[in-house]
Amino acid sequence: MSKTAFIFPGQGAQSIGMGKDFYDNYDIAKKLFDEADEALGYSIKKMCFEGSEEDLKLTANTQPAILIVSVIASEILKSNGITADIAGGHSLGEYSALVAANVIDFKDAVLLVHKRGQFMQEAVPVGEGSMAAIIGLDDEKIISICEKISKDVGEVQAVNFNCPGQTVIAGTFKGVEAAAEEMKNAGALKAVILPVSAPFHSTLMTPAAKKLAVELEKISFRDAEFPIAANVNGELETNAEKIKQNLITQADHPVKWIDCVNAMKKFGAEIFIEIGPGKTLCGFNKRIDKKITSLNVENIESLNKTIDKMKNL
Repeated sequence: MSKTAFIFPGQGAQSIGMGKDFYDNYDIAKKLFDEADEALGYSIKKMCFEGSEEDLKLTANTQPAILIVSVIASEILKSNGITADIAGGHSLGEYSALVAANVIDFKDAVLLVHKRGQFMQEAVPVGEGSMAAIIGLDDEKIISICEKISKDVGEVQAVNFNCPGQTVIAGTFKGVEAAAEEMKNAGALKAVILPVSAPFHSTLMTPAAKKLAVELEKISFRDAEFPIAANVNGELETNAEKIKQNLITQADHPVKWIDCVNAMKKFGAEIFIEIGPGKTLCGFNKRIDKKITSLNVENIESLNKTIDKMKNL
């Protein structure tokens, strides 16, 4: 029997209204939104349902909001008899995967990613850091150009290895701008500056990683109920202490998402369900391996479609 992987999205997939139909139709959604509001001390529920896009885009709000909706969706899937054999998450999504695998408690995770967002924003003031998606240039060339620009202009590095033909760079505003221009000259099809407020997963995030390490020590970690593909190295992990260390390292190191997907495939996963807002990871899957069956759950419509498809697989 084919194995199922739950995969969880990261920042950028958020939108006003996300999670509302789950809240209106499922008691577990009401319970978890209420728990999150209590943990945070403000209404993330109200922000998700009727807040301004500007507020939701703030990293300290975006991270808990996406995690909450992702965990709710995974709990609803489980209540319908669809469970994971393995899981992974892209950046922030790794925390959602850890809640699904019962490594950390939901309320701890909500507060933790809220602080993670704050620490990341504090590490590099708004306007001083940037990120860009590089389309259609091989990774070796991207890394080489980043090294050159870092010496000559400003710090920049490859930070998200998302799928063949799409890699994200991050660093100082000047470094990213210069690298993006040089990559276009080197043959990249596109170099798109991303609407983010900090250079995530770059070495500029080291102050955030240090603060995060202090917070992680306050939280109880358990061994995972099923393997988690770690962003930092693409390896499968269940040990609580190693998972904690991976989260610290993850903050200022690249996300090796291609390696994560390949590790889950090697484990035997043939069905990948993206759980949470958007279908970004489903898109990456198509570029990594067209044979992967990719489904998604972000609202009741996609939930019902996925439930029906899983009955026939």
